Amino acid sequence: MYLSIIDKINEEIKKIDRIIQEKAKQDDDAILLMTIPGISYYSALLIKAEIGEINRFPNHEKLVSYAGLCLQRQSGDKEIRGHITKQGSKLLRWILVQCANAAVRKRGLRNFYLRIRKRKGHNVAIVATARKMLVCIYHMLKKKEVYNPR
Repeated sequence: MYLSIIDKINEEIKKIDRIIQEKAKQDDDAILLMTIPGISYYSALLIKAEIGEINRFPNHEKLVSYAGLCLQRQSGDKEIRGHITKQGSKLLRWILVQCANAAVRKRGLRNFYLRIRKRKGHNVAIVATARKMLVCIYHMLKKKEVYNPR
């Protein structure tokens, strides 16, 4: 009896997954984002939903700050450099790190990741790769261009 319930739930999950995939195929920005290695249809839709309208960010630094992936904070005239701020959209930060983990297995961002990992370790390198992906995403959505690894 329980196995039949699990089968029905799995069927519903597959239906919803197909619906999400169709939504991604109909969205121009999601199609652009899926050209980046490591970003699938679900990730593209989540990134787009978390960023919203790209034109509300005057430059890529503001978007990086919005995601909490910037390395500095300011308080009055004091500037603090070091760890990422972790302020901003937790979901955006999470999905970018997941996509970066997938992307470093492929050619596109692997060399960047390996260069930083050699000096700083895996965690710092993955966050740096996620930040680099976000900067690419900003420029891609702003210019309506597909991903170009150069």
